[in-house]
This record gives sequence, structure tokens and C-alpha cells, in this order.
Amino acid sequence: MQYSADGQSDGTATVQFPRPGFLASVFRDLGADQGPEPDGTEAGAASGRPDQDPAGGGPAGHGSEQGAADPGHPGPDPAVDPADPAEAVAAHARAAALTHHRTLTVKAEHDRLADLLRRAALPVSAMDFESQLRHYEPRPYPADGPEPDDGAEPRWADYAPAEPAAADPESGASRRLLDSGYQRELAQARLTHQRALREWRTRRAEADRPAADESRRAHEAAEEARARAVREYNDSLEECRRAYRLAEPAAVESLLERALAAAETATQDLPAPCRAVFRPLTRTAVLDLDLPPLDLVPSLTGYRLAPEGDILPVPRPPADRATDYLRLVARLALRSLQAADAVDTDEILAGVVLNGWLREPGAAEPLCLVSVDADRDALARTRLLPPETPYEDRDDEGVYADAEQDEALVRLRQLGAAVTPDPYARAVVQPVGRAGAAVPAAPDLSANEFAQLVRDLLTRGGLAEWSVRLRGPAGLVATGEGAPGSALPGRWVVWASRNSEPVTAEQIETLAEAVREESAERGLRLTTGSFAEEALDLTAEDGHRHIHLIDGDGVRELARTHLGLPLATGR
Repeated sequence: MQYSADGQSDGTATVQFPRPGFLASVFRDLGADQGPEPDGTEAGAASGRPDQDPAGGGPAGHGSEQGAADPGHPGPDPAVDPADPAEAVAAHARAAALTHHRTLTVKAEHDRLADLLRRAALPVSAMDFESQLRHYEPRPYPADGPEPDDGAEPRWADYAPAEPAAADPESGASRRLLDSGYQRELAQARLTHQRALREWRTRRAEADRPAADESRRAHEAAEEARARAVREYNDSLEECRRAYRLAEPAAVESLLERALAAAETATQDLPAPCRAVFRPLTRTAVLDLDLPPLDLVPSLTGYRLAPEGDILPVPRPPADRATDYLRLVARLALRSLQAADAVDTDEILAGVVLNGWLREPGAAEPLCLVSVDADRDALARTRLLPPETPYEDRDDEGVYADAEQDEALVRLRQLGAAVTPDPYARAVVQPVGRAGAAVPAAPDLSANEFAQLVRDLLTRGGLAEWSVRLRGPAGLVATGEGAPGSALPGRWVVWASRNSEPVTAEQIETLAEAVREESAERGLRLTTGSFAEEALDLTAEDGHRHIHLIDGDGVRELARTHLGLPLATGR
């Protein structure tokens, strides 16, 4: 306070400003450019810590290493005098500003994740053959306006004004010619006629010039080239469509690759390429989706300032971070499935297998975090995209939703998907099917693919009215009925498996019991492996002659006979 000569306060206050280096130190902590101090020295030199964070490590920022201890712990400020209250207040202000700056950085990461979740759920445009057709529209010759119509030579009769009516019918033509108004109209009409005649002759002369003819011929040649290019492209597209309808792998994979690439346009800043392999044997597309890195999801909620002046990070619960990553993975997987389903307008695909792989630098093998085996009926019954109002846009749910309530994860699990319980613990799932060699083996096929293969083999062999009773990863049990006189007449119970272990006699007994319960006439035990000796001996007995056996060699022979496609031996 200021005091007058009599010792009384005059109502004014004296403000104690911090030392000159205070603002410069705050700006330095926030990453701002520093200018020279008023005394000519650099701000960093004045504080004694040039280009250093208050922790004494690197520049301040989210995620940077701050010494060997906690990355958000700045530690004591060596330039602060604990005995000086003003210096302590200045140090606390710098720490508060730095805490706020780091928290804003974390919030920006959360906002980016929410935006990625929203854009990953946008509808996918179908990239079928009809949408890829090109259309040719001719362009007019680039002249001054529309192309002139020369027509015939302008005639004077078309421009001559009408003669004025005579007041006296008996007066001659000379009297009418002396009319001043008529003479003015006549003179104006002659000028107009001469101008039109001159312009017509000029157009005729320009049209006859060699340069104009050459320009027009070049324009016509360019238009013809454009039209030919459109025809050739559409012809090649139609050829690809014919190959696609014949289920040629190259044509199907090319169409799927274009559809998957078009689906990524909404999230170009999030590379998630997806490759496609088509297996004609089972008419199934196997998609390999590269998942985003794990550090894309923020690990912190923000930063807080401790009473002692330390800047402490506020970590997020591990379960929340894992849930957010799986929500993004689920949207990317559903988007790829929807793109493949939307492009298949001719229904060539019988199913889609999708594997999501996490490829980390330095890792020997990628990690499979999600795997889906969906047939065409399942894709048709399931809405692949989240609702129009996703959970991250609902006020009552907040930015993030629980994994059990997230629409994308729920729909993915409705397709029977295997999803990792904890991606940050690197908990992998078993791929339902692999896209490896050009000729797949039975272990490479998914459960739906194996069921589709068995059905195609037996229905083409004459077994109709196919009905699957049980199905699992290792095989299936189904019933069918063949027409009289066919290769497989009567009612059958089929047990097909792809186990590497030989089929035992107990399994033959079980099949015989199922035949009696179904009131069937015959049973078929199909395996991609082999049969034990006691199983072969059992089917040779009179009580089990109605049980027929097909081993792995028989399955491969049936594939070549009925499907015209090879099946590799099991591995």
C-alpha cells in the first residue's frame, strides 16, 4: 500500500512483479519461441536451463521421456528459492500451465480416436461393375459460341422494309419514294443487309482456311480417341465381369481389392489395408486385414498437478483402453465385410473369412486378434454397419461405451467372430481359416468352407435335400436323401470330419446308431484323414455293411471329379 506524508494509506497498491525471466520460462515450458531478455541475454541463459523442461529432461510434451522417473514428474525447480514466496508462486504457475498444455494434448488424442470411430462406421459405396462403367459425352468444337450455321446467302428481300401506304391510291410510286420516314428505314435496312452479307462471306472464308480445317480435324480425332478409350475400357470391364461370373480367382480378387480400397477412403489417415484371396474350391473369399497399432488409443486421461508441484499423469483403466481398441477393430472388420458383400451382386461368394492381424515392428509373426467365418446367409441376416446414431454421439453414453453395449462388437459376435479378450496382453485367437497356398488343404479351410465343400461333393454326387444337424470346427453331421437310381439312393446320415487321427470303430458304432435313430437306410463316414484297421474290419461285417467310408484320398478324388478343382493333402 502507498502511504501519504501523514502515514495514512492513500488507497493505492504497489504490485510486486516477478523477476524478468518468469514470462520467458512459462513460454519456454509451453514450447513457444523465446526472444532476448530486456538486458540482452537469452531467456534460457537467464533461467540457467536453456531448452529444457522443468524436469531437466527433453522439451515438454505428452509422451516424452522426462528422466529416468515418471515421464510427467517435473521434479523440483533448481532455480526456485524456497525461501522466496514470489518465486514459489511463479514456479507453481509454470507447472499449472504445463499441466494444462499436456492435458490438452491428451484430449486431442481422444478427439481423434472419436473421429476415427465415427468415420470408420460410414456407409460403404458398392464398387460393382455397373458403378465402374464409363460414359462418353462428345464435346463441341471449341469455337466462339455454338458452331455457326452458314445457311444461304442473305437476300435483300429479307431485309427490305415495307413500302408506306399511299394517301391517294391514284398517286404514283414516286410520291411514296419521297416519304422521309420510308427513306430512313430503307437506308437502315441496306446497312443491315450489307453487314449480314459481309459476315456471311467472312464465315465462308474462315471455314475454307486450311488452319481452321486442321483444327477441326484435330478436335474430331481427339473426340474419336476419347470415344475409343471409353469403349475399350468398358469392353475390358465386361470381359472381367464374364471372368468374375465364371469365378476365376484373378477376376474375383481384383474386384474385391478395388472394393476394399474404396472402403478405406473415409479413413485415409488410418492405414488399414485389406488383402483378398479367393478360393474357387469353396467359393470363399479370405480377407487379411492389417489392424492399427495399439498406441493409437490414448493410455492417459490427462495430467494433474500435485500439491507439492509435481505433474502427475492420470492413466486410464486398462479395460477401457482395450475396449476402445476393440471398438475400432470391430468397425474396420465390419466395413471390410460390408464392402465384400456389397460388391458381390452376382452372388459368386458362398462366404467370407476375415482375419485381423496386428503386425508390430520387430515381431517374428503377426498376431491374429479377430477372426470371422461368415457364410452368405449370415451376412444377409446381419446389419453390418452400426446405427445412424453411434454410441459415441449419444449424450447418455459419453464418448466411449462399454464393450458389451457397443453395437459394432455385438454384431461382430453375432457372426460367430473370435475376438481377443485383451489386445494389450497380446492374447491371440486361432484363425478360422488361412489364405496360404494356391491349392488349400483341409486344415486351411474354415468350418463353413469345409461344410460347403462336403455339401457340394455329395449333392453333385446325387444326394439332395441336404440338412445340417450339427456343425463344429472339426466337422459336421447332416442328413440327405438321394433319388432312386442315383449314385446315392435313399436316406443317408453323413458324418464328415477333418481330424488327423484315424477314425475308430467306436465312431462307426455311433454312426450306425444315428442311422437307426433317423430311420435312414445308409450312413456315410467321410474323413480327410484315414480309418483305423478295426473300423475297416467292422464295416466288413454284415451288421454294418450299410455304413460307407470315404478317406482323404477319396475326398480329393471327388473334388477332382465333381468340382474339377484340386484339394491338397492335409498337413
